[in-house]
Amino acid sequence: MKQNKDILIYGKHPVELAIKNPHRTIKEIYITKQALDEIEIPKNIPIHPADNRLLENMVGHEAVHQGVVAVCHPLSNPDLNQILRDLKDVDRALLIVLDQVSDPRNIGAILRSSVAFGASAVIIPEAGSPSETGAMAKAASGALDLIPLVRVANLARTLDILKKSDFWCVGMDGYAHDTIGNSKLPKRCVLVLGSEDGMRDLTKKSCDMLVKLPMNPAIESLNVSIAAAIAMYEWTR
Repeated sequence: MKQNKDILIYGKHPVELAIKNPHRTIKEIYITKQALDEIEIPKNIPIHPADNRLLENMVGHEAVHQGVVAVCHPLSNPDLNQILRDLKDVDRALLIVLDQVSDPRNIGAILRSSVAFGASAVIIPEAGSPSETGAMAKAASGALDLIPLVRVANLARTLDILKKSDFWCVGMDGYAHDTIGNSKLPKRCVLVLGSEDGMRDLTKKSCDMLVKLPMNPAIESLNVSIAAAIAMYEWTR
């Protein structure tokens, strides 16, 4: 699925990282005088003076734009095969797979944690996943421009490809017998997480092992972005 519509990236840090990303095309930037004194913008990017009212009309009154909005082309879909070639001889590597996580803010938060904990890519299915948005970029705090977000046509087939590339697929499942803290996570690891309803059956069957977070039974589940961050931390230990 190709996303053709321009996106609006807002907030100082996300815009700064978008500017630094060589794979990102920025058409123009709307910016207040105060923000212009704080952000270095290349001369080849058109700049439009703006006030807060204009920026709020562009991105919404609740969006924390910090005085700057960049009109950008969406990123092209990264080449998963190239990512796997780059990781072929890497002894320790982490990939994140999300199954039907539909909230762009959750994906953005997971992108941010993925950068923090050293993951190499985040993989999502084309069907059922949101397009790249300014809300995703803001929640990612710039990580959208720091780590590949790969969209694939068939998630189960992709997991098979990852296993053939010497990765072990670890699914996060609240009904699993073993907890993640008591399980030995593989060095070349794919962490697979689903929506609040969990992974689809085919995705679950494609995992090499299933683990859960140790939780108080009074709480049924955690937000997927929080669960992902905890799982990534456990892998780094």
